[in-house]
Amino acid sequence: MIVAAALAAGALAGCGGPGHDADTVRIAYNRSTDNKIRFKDAFLADVKKQFERAHPGKKAELVPIQAPDNDYAAKVQQMMRSPKTAPDLVYEDTFRINADIGAGYLRPLDDYLSRWDQWGLFAGTAKAAAKAGDGRTYGVPDGTDTRGLWFNKQIFAKAGLPANWQPGNWAEVLDAARTVRRKVPGVIPLNIYTGKAGGEASAMQGLEMLLYGTGANPLYDPAAKKWTTGTQGFKDALAFVRTVYTEKLGPDPSDALDPNVGTRLATDWMPNGRLAIALDGSWLGQNWINEGPREWPAWSATLGRAAMPTQYGQPPGRVSMSGGWTWAIPAKAANPALAFDFVKTLQTKENAVKWDVADAQIAVREDVAADPAYLRSMPGITFFTGLVPFTHYRPALSAYPQVSTAIGEAMESVTTGGAADSAAKAYDAQVDSIARDAR
Repeated sequence: MIVAAALAAGALAGCGGPGHDADTVRIAYNRSTDNKIRFKDAFLADVKKQFERAHPGKKAELVPIQAPDNDYAAKVQQMMRSPKTAPDLVYEDTFRINADIGAGYLRPLDDYLSRWDQWGLFAGTAKAAAKAGDGRTYGVPDGTDTRGLWFNKQIFAKAGLPANWQPGNWAEVLDAARTVRRKVPGVIPLNIYTGKAGGEASAMQGLEMLLYGTGANPLYDPAAKKWTTGTQGFKDALAFVRTVYTEKLGPDPSDALDPNVGTRLATDWMPNGRLAIALDGSWLGQNWINEGPREWPAWSATLGRAAMPTQYGQPPGRVSMSGGWTWAIPAKAANPALAFDFVKTLQTKENAVKWDVADAQIAVREDVAADPAYLRSMPGITFFTGLVPFTHYRPALSAYPQVSTAIGEAMESVTTGGAADSAAKAYDAQVDSIARDAR
């Protein structure tokens, strides 16, 4: 995978900085590591055709990078350092965008956005995810997501658990997992992404889904402009993860710490009835629809959905995390204006609907959110859209990726049996060091 990415970068390097073709826009994006998942490639290939028809004499060159998220980000950052290798357009995770802005890799888009009549249709929260501390916007979002608990109603029936399950606190989540372990042997009761290899899936989808249910500003205090450390909530969240793995309520730690655990969950554990509860994202159903990597016609009837509760059921009672991706233009792009023309083709209403349907995204445009095709697109779309009032966004700060890594390390420690208190202390020390370096 990395070799393929390096070859893609080499192809760009061969063009040379000043020698870049002024009539070609180069688009770098992350290709799934699962060779059966190619809906993003198909969507971009269709947009490429539309763009070239609408812009005679211009060409779009797609540069897929097939690698796990962390490796994809590292490769793209390497490419953006030089005008010889920089693509004209790049797919950026919102949690990394501020780090790349701070590193000088991206250019502000405000001049383009001010002349684009579609920008006013985007939700303010989505716009904010691509805005830097300087007040300028560096990316165009193409969707967002929410997270909750997916559960297998057939396994729940065998365990004597209700088909309309909605836990009121963390203890009830653990109690349900213990009941499954006891009454339905051979089934994994609960999956929570964990460990360093899981990257942002571990930090955001795992620990932060717990942490943001413990109290206000549990990760970063915007009023004090400080990363939050030394809290009981962080220790409690780690203790929850430790309980899952030490009580054998989750997958075997060797499986849980595998960087490809998400693919296994979607293509094996869930459709084969091997997992009872998954703390996961709104997009999960895309794996099982027609032409998905693991077609599973019965999934919408088999699976239920529940909101993740706050720690003790304290208001507002439920919690979610949201993220998403943006299209950004590197600072050293050879053809930035042509790149934004490609963004406008990506974001026609018709294409925005197609993408949000294909990728099971939560819409960030008001016209897409009201479109009948979007509303019919996926069982559960109304449930996950309903979590938006309870959702949280990660701190939009350049240091966040380092903090995310520290979270993954703390989770890995407790997953393999380490104490929550010592893992929390190690995390606090790392975050204090990150904060000092940032100053």
